[in-house]
Amino acid sequence: MSSAPSRSSSDPVTAALSAAATSLASRVTALGATNPVVLIDGRSGAGKSSLARLLVAAWPLRGRVQLVALDSLYPGWDGLEAGVTTALDAVLIPHARGMLGVWQRWDWPTEQLAEAHAIDPALPLIIEGSGLLTARTARLGDVRVWLESPERSRRHRALDRDGDTYRPHWQRWAAQEVAHLERDRPRELATHVFDVP
Repeated sequence: MSSAPSRSSSDPVTAALSAAATSLASRVTALGATNPVVLIDGRSGAGKSSLARLLVAAWPLRGRVQLVALDSLYPGWDGLEAGVTTALDAVLIPHARGMLGVWQRWDWPTEQLAEAHAIDPALPLIIEGSGLLTARTARLGDVRVWLESPERSRRHRALDRDGDTYRPHWQRWAAQEVAHLERDRPRELATHVFDVP
């Protein structure tokens, strides 16, 4: 799994995500915090990675913002919930407590853990990924985003992005997302909801 390719500014998807990034940057400024946490959730292909990159580029505060993609934490195609648990335990909770967080990247080709990455609690943090907004993670997010997008559009973008690697697993992953929607009601936990065509 990886990030979506860039599109021209006339593309309605890019326009929607750019507007969302601008809105979120304004909200981050209004928070007045030095190390805010932004959580971005949505189903596969909704535009989470693209929005996160746009927000990093438009980040309104001085200094660096850290970005963690759950695609690097999910331990395989059945690992949606496990990836979110890792994000909570290894990244969000230490960050909230002012402690150094450390997470290990999941290497999809070898199906094993790879190098470790540190999270500085003094720096702001963006985390994006399917399944991210739960009752436990929401308490630790200053800005919580849900992206809504039609299935046909999402599927086209996701399979265009990851092709034959993802195609055999689409339904398998979608079932985990549906379980997340029913169990966690992420849209209701969001502070911002954006529609992506």
